[in-house]
Order: sequence, then structure tokens, then C-alpha cells
Amino acid sequence: MNSFITEPERKIPIKEEYDVIVSGGGIAGVSAALAAQRAGAKTLLIEKEYSLGGLATLGLVTIYLPICDGFGRQVCFGIAEELLRLSVRHGAADKFPELWLTKHSAEERASGERFEVQYDANVFAILCEQLLRAEGVRLLYGTTVCGADVRDGRINALIVENKSGRYGIGVKSAVDATGDADICKISGENTSLYARQNVLAAWYYCAENGMNNLNMHGFAENPDEEAVNARLLTQRRFQGINADEISEMVQLSHDEILKDFLKKGGVSPEHSLSSIAAIPQLRMTRRIAGVCELTTENEGKRIETSIGVIPNWKKRGPLYEVPFESLYGEKIKNLCAAGRCISVSENMWDVSRVIPCCAVTGEAAGTAAAISDSFSELDVGVLCKKLEKNGVMLHI
Repeated sequence: MNSFITEPERKIPIKEEYDVIVSGGGIAGVSAALAAQRAGAKTLLIEKEYSLGGLATLGLVTIYLPICDGFGRQVCFGIAEELLRLSVRHGAADKFPELWLTKHSAEERASGERFEVQYDANVFAILCEQLLRAEGVRLLYGTTVCGADVRDGRINALIVENKSGRYGIGVKSAVDATGDADICKISGENTSLYARQNVLAAWYYCAENGMNNLNMHGFAENPDEEAVNARLLTQRRFQGINADEISEMVQLSHDEILKDFLKKGGVSPEHSLSSIAAIPQLRMTRRIAGVCELTTENEGKRIETSIGVIPNWKKRGPLYEVPFESLYGEKIKNLCAAGRCISVSENMWDVSRVIPCCAVTGEAAGTAAAISDSFSELDVGVLCKKLEKNGVMLHI
């Protein structure tokens, strides 16, 4: 057999055009699409699955981590707060932040719980979809971006494949919210890989005696490194950008879920495996190598081009201003990143990848994409004024 095959040359039609295309329907993508549409841009959100939320819903990482500093001060506002409140519109699954969602003083909040919540994944996914539809964002499910028409350092169109075939969609500005910097890679922008790679996660929901419990089997959100290591299901780590590797990882995860579930009893009316992740539970894979990196050394420092403040979910206190330059690179003028694939240092990646931070960078990316098609030339002051008008806190 020959090592290569040749596809026949074909012309790909450009079926439609948008001001902003957001690729990836996780929290960053939802936030970016919402912000872009609200800023007046004709916006398309492309998602390869058939539900929104990404890891936050399909991946069963159903904890909306803190939007406060841990000492009674809220720091994430705008869409980050809007989505948290949306997630519990019809009630919380756990960790209901009563001190924050009802009237209490800053002193009471400082001595109690952080502003976080555990929500119902399916309800949240549908509410996000309804919110985007109400705002006028067009959603395109079951669609993969498989190429880009790049000329003179600009994406002119994204090439997609879905049930309708293969075709192009023209775009003025694009937002990569894939979580894996897929659009950056496809278009030729500089990217970097997460050196430590990902440990195996096997989170699942189990219905037990009338309760639907989240089992954080394997990797858990725990700042204690020894505690994390003690819960490793395997010493093997996964980069998360190779199809064979990801497929094997998902199968290992399924094996671990079933084994852990059966340890606690077989299937019965009082005990059932109610939900497993529909996508790989990968946290950090590939990111844009931006004009600058957000690092832990930026803790507490003022950044003049800040597009929002994010907290540290691992511990109380640390705050970081996110530079706009960490959202775009040096090669593709009209492409920026949002969510867990922005430009950050290795030790900052695990801080910035979580839901509130994804919402903050998503809102900034979507707003920027709506007002400019060349991010290095954008007047950051104009962007910041728009973000502040929408309630975003820019400086510590």
C-alpha cells in the first residue's frame, strides 16, 4: 500500500460571512459570543458537540469556582457573574453561596464561604443556549473547523465540516475558544504545549438513595500536591492533542469509572451510574504563544492593558490582572484566544483555566473582536471603556 493518497482538487464554496466567529462552545466561547453580539457584531458560535459548556457541562467539571478573592471581595463581574447566577437560576446542586446571593456585609462574607457554586450541568447547558439565542447569536452544532484561508497574516475564512459537507465561512475576526488552541494551530499562529501534561480523570455522577452525587474520581480540584498524587489512577500523563492518545485515555477513564462505581454496589433502583463525561476530561493541552504571558509573578501588580481581574481558586488572596496582549499572537492579526488557551506561564495555566477566568477572558476577546480586526493595532483604551461599561473590574 502507498504511504499517501491524493484527494482530488476541489473548490470550497464560502456559504456565509460573519463579523465574528467564535470556535468552541465552552464557557469562554459562550462568553465571547455573547459579548461580541452585544457589542453589535454579527456573531457565529461553532461547536463540535451538540451542547454548550464544554468541560463545565459535558466534561462534568460542574463547580463554578470562586469569583471572589476569598476575603469577602468580589473581583469577577460582567459575564462571569452573569453566568454564575444563570447556572443556579433554578436551584443549586451544592455549595449554594447564600452569603453572596442574598444581602450580607463584606465582613460576613469574608468570614464565610467563597462566591462559588455547584450546578446542574444539563440545566446550565440549556440555559446558556437559550441566552445566546435570545441575544441573536447563531449556533452551529456538530461542526469542526478543519482549515483556514490565511492571506497576509489574516484569516479570511474558516473551513468547516459537518452534515452539510465541507465549506467556508468568511470572517472579519475570529476567537479561538477551543481550549486546545486548534484555530491558532490551523492558521499558523505560534502555540505552546503544556509540559507536565494531564493526569487521568474519571469524574462521574452516581444516583444513590435519591441523591445524584458528583464523584471526583482520580484527579480532583485540590491545591495540595501530595493529595493529588495520592489520588492518581495511573502514573501516565496525557498531552491531549493526539487522537489515538485521547481515545486510549477516554477508555481508561471509562474503565476506572465502572470499577469505582461497582465497588460501591451494582445497579439497582437505589444505585445507578447516572452520568459520565461526554468529552475527554483534559484541562491543559495547547495554548497560544502570545505577545506576552500572564505569570504568577504578576500577582497583585497593575497592568495598564488589563482586560479583567481573576482570582486564584487554589488559595485565598492572590489576584491577577490579565494583559490584553496575552490574548493574541504575532502572526495572525485578526485572531485572539480565550479561556484555557490564552498565553500564560506553566504555573499560571492551572489558575487561569477555570470557569470564572474563562468567562473574563472570553468577554474581553469577544468585545475586542467586535470592535477590531487587527488586535495589535486596537486601541486598548477603547476596549477597556467598553468592558468597564459592562461592569468588568479591570484593576485590583
